[in-house]
Amino acid sequence: MDNIIDFLINLRRIIQLYESMLKEICKDYQLTLAEATIISFLHNNPGKDTAADIVEFRRMQKSNVSAAVESLYQRGLLDRSQDQEDRRKIHLTLTASASPIVKTIDGLIKEFRGELFCGITEEELNAFFDINKKIKDNTILATERRGLK
Repeated sequence: MDNIIDFLINLRRIIQLYESMLKEICKDYQLTLAEATIISFLHNNPGKDTAADIVEFRRMQKSNVSAAVESLYQRGLLDRSQDQEDRRKIHLTLTASASPIVKTIDGLIKEFRGELFCGITEEELNAFFDINKKIKDNTILATERRGLK
Protein backbone atom coordinates (compact mmCIF):
# COMPACT_ATOMS: atom_id res chain seq x y z
CA MET A 1 0.00 0.00 0.00
CA ASP A 2 2.80 2.45 0.84
CA ASN A 3 4.19 2.03 -2.69
CA ILE A 4 0.89 3.18 -4.19
CA ILE A 5 0.77 6.22 -1.89
CA ASP A 6 4.39 7.04 -2.77
CA PHE A 7 3.52 6.69 -6.46
CA LEU A 8 0.58 9.09 -6.16
CA ILE A 9 2.58 11.60 -4.12
CA ASN A 10 5.37 11.43 -6.68
CA LEU A 11 2.92 12.11 -9.53
CA ARG A 12 1.82 15.27 -7.72
CA ARG A 13 5.44 16.34 -7.17
CA ILE A 14 6.19 15.83 -10.87
CA ILE A 15 3.23 18.04 -11.78
CA GLN A 16 4.35 20.67 -9.25
CA LEU A 17 7.87 20.67 -10.71
CA TYR A 18 6.57 21.06 -14.26
CA GLU A 19 4.18 23.84 -13.28
CA SER A 20 6.88 25.70 -11.34
CA MET A 21 9.11 25.57 -14.42
CA LEU A 22 6.23 26.68 -16.65
CA LYS A 23 5.61 29.64 -14.33
CA GLU A 24 9.08 30.94 -15.25
CA ILE A 25 7.92 31.15 -18.87
CA CYS A 26 4.75 32.91 -17.71
CA LYS A 27 6.85 35.74 -16.27
CA ASP A 28 8.91 36.11 -19.44
CA TYR A 29 5.90 36.28 -21.76
CA GLN A 30 3.27 37.78 -19.44
CA LEU A 31 1.12 34.64 -19.57
CA THR A 32 -1.11 33.05 -16.99
CA LEU A 33 -0.34 29.46 -16.03
CA ALA A 34 -3.50 28.39 -17.88
CA GLU A 35 -2.35 30.16 -21.06
CA ALA A 36 1.13 28.63 -20.90
CA THR A 37 -0.38 25.21 -20.22
CA ILE A 38 -2.62 25.51 -23.27
CA ILE A 39 0.26 26.56 -25.52
CA SER A 40 2.35 23.66 -24.23
CA PHE A 41 -0.52 21.21 -24.63
CA LEU A 42 -1.34 22.25 -28.20
CA HIS A 43 2.33 22.15 -29.19
CA ASN A 44 3.01 18.74 -27.66
CA ASN A 45 -0.23 16.93 -28.54
CA PRO A 46 -0.89 17.01 -32.28
CA GLY A 47 -4.46 16.00 -33.07
CA LYS A 48 -5.66 17.05 -29.61
CA ASP A 49 -6.62 20.58 -30.54
CA THR A 50 -9.95 21.49 -28.98
CA ALA A 51 -10.86 23.11 -25.69
CA ALA A 52 -12.60 19.86 -24.78
CA ASP A 53 -9.31 17.98 -25.31
CA ILE A 54 -7.52 20.40 -22.99
CA VAL A 55 -10.23 20.05 -20.34
CA GLU A 56 -10.12 16.25 -20.59
CA PHE A 57 -6.39 15.62 -20.75
CA ARG A 58 -5.08 18.47 -18.61
CA ARG A 59 -7.99 18.27 -16.14
CA MET A 60 -8.55 22.03 -16.28
CA GLN A 61 -11.88 23.70 -15.63
CA LYS A 62 -13.89 24.63 -18.73
CA SER A 63 -14.23 28.24 -17.63
CA ASN A 64 -10.44 28.59 -17.18
CA VAL A 65 -9.79 27.05 -20.59
CA SER A 66 -12.38 29.28 -22.26
CA ALA A 67 -10.94 32.44 -20.70
CA ALA A 68 -7.35 31.47 -21.54
CA VAL A 69 -8.23 30.51 -25.13
CA GLU A 70 -10.00 33.85 -25.63
CA SER A 71 -7.01 35.73 -24.20
CA LEU A 72 -4.54 33.83 -26.42
CA TYR A 73 -6.76 34.47 -29.45
CA GLN A 74 -6.98 38.20 -28.64
CA ARG A 75 -3.18 38.33 -28.31
CA GLY A 76 -2.76 36.65 -31.70
CA LEU A 77 -1.10 33.56 -30.27
CA LEU A 78 -3.72 31.11 -31.48
CA ASP A 79 -6.35 30.78 -34.18
CA ARG A 80 -9.72 29.08 -34.02
CA SER A 81 -11.40 27.19 -36.86
CA GLN A 82 -14.69 25.36 -37.06
CA ASP A 83 -14.66 21.62 -37.70
CA GLN A 84 -15.93 20.76 -41.19
CA GLU A 85 -18.04 17.83 -40.00
CA ASP A 86 -19.17 18.98 -36.55
CA ARG A 87 -19.78 22.73 -36.54
CA ARG A 88 -19.97 22.74 -32.73
CA LYS A 89 -16.30 21.69 -32.52
CA ILE A 90 -13.63 24.42 -32.71
CA HIS A 91 -10.02 23.53 -33.48
CA LEU A 92 -7.23 25.58 -31.93
CA THR A 93 -3.97 26.25 -33.75
CA LEU A 94 -0.92 28.08 -32.50
CA THR A 95 0.11 31.01 -34.70
CA ALA A 96 3.59 32.00 -35.82
CA SER A 97 3.52 34.65 -33.08
CA ALA A 98 3.60 31.83 -30.53
CA SER A 99 6.86 30.44 -31.97
CA PRO A 100 9.20 32.13 -29.45
CA ILE A 101 7.06 30.80 -26.58
CA VAL A 102 7.00 27.32 -28.12
CA LYS A 103 10.78 27.37 -28.52
CA THR A 104 11.14 28.33 -24.86
CA ILE A 105 8.71 25.57 -23.84
CA ASP A 106 10.77 23.06 -25.84
CA GLY A 107 13.82 24.10 -23.83
CA LEU A 108 11.84 23.83 -20.61
CA ILE A 109 10.72 20.30 -21.48
CA LYS A 110 14.30 19.32 -22.22
CA GLU A 111 15.37 20.73 -18.85
CA PHE A 112 12.39 19.09 -17.10
CA ARG A 113 13.25 15.74 -18.65
CA GLY A 114 16.89 16.17 -17.55
CA GLU A 115 15.81 16.93 -13.98
CA LEU A 116 13.32 14.08 -13.88
CA PHE A 117 15.54 11.39 -15.36
CA CYS A 118 18.91 12.45 -13.93
CA GLY A 119 21.04 9.41 -13.10
CA ILE A 120 18.75 6.96 -14.90
CA THR A 121 20.35 4.80 -17.57
CA GLU A 122 18.92 4.45 -21.08
CA GLU A 123 17.98 0.86 -20.28
CA GLU A 124 16.15 1.92 -17.10
CA LEU A 125 14.43 4.71 -19.03
CA ASN A 126 13.22 2.30 -21.71
CA ALA A 127 11.91 -0.06 -19.03
CA PHE A 128 10.16 2.85 -17.33
CA PHE A 129 8.46 3.92 -20.57
CA ASP A 130 7.35 0.34 -21.26
CA ILE A 131 5.88 0.02 -17.77
CA ASN A 132 4.33 3.48 -17.97
CA LYS A 133 2.57 2.53 -21.22
CA LYS A 134 1.14 -0.58 -19.56
CA ILE A 135 -0.06 1.51 -16.60
CA LYS A 136 -1.62 4.00 -19.01
CA ASP A 137 -3.40 1.24 -20.93
CA ASN A 138 -4.64 -0.34 -17.68
CA THR A 139 -5.86 3.03 -16.44
CA ILE A 140 -7.76 3.71 -19.67
CA LEU A 141 -9.48 0.32 -19.47
CA ALA A 142 -10.32 0.76 -15.78
CA THR A 143 -11.74 4.25 -16.25
CA GLU A 144 -13.80 3.10 -19.24
CA ARG A 145 -15.23 0.23 -17.16
CA ARG A 146 -16.24 2.75 -14.51
CA GLY A 147 -17.72 5.19 -17.02
CA LEU A 148 -15.13 7.88 -16.28
CA LYS A 149 -13.40 10.16 -18.74
